[in-house]
Amino acid sequence: MNADLRNEKIGYKIREHTLQRVPYLLVVGDREKENGAVAVRTRSGEDLGTMTVSAFIERLQAEQAA
Repeated sequence: MNADLRNEKIGYKIREHTLQRVPYLLVVGDREKENGAVAVRTRSGEDLGTMTVSAFIERLQAEQAA
């Protein structure tokens, strides 16, 4: 896991990491931080919405088990 803390626009970072074929992008902004959640996007650009970190981990574990 890597954190991209560069002073770039979020859209630029999302596009850059999508092109790098990163399986999942987790975005934490002010709203997510306030709610203890992450916004999740897949490599294909599908927006999975906002979920707790534990819900995201459960999703990964279910994928791995399948």
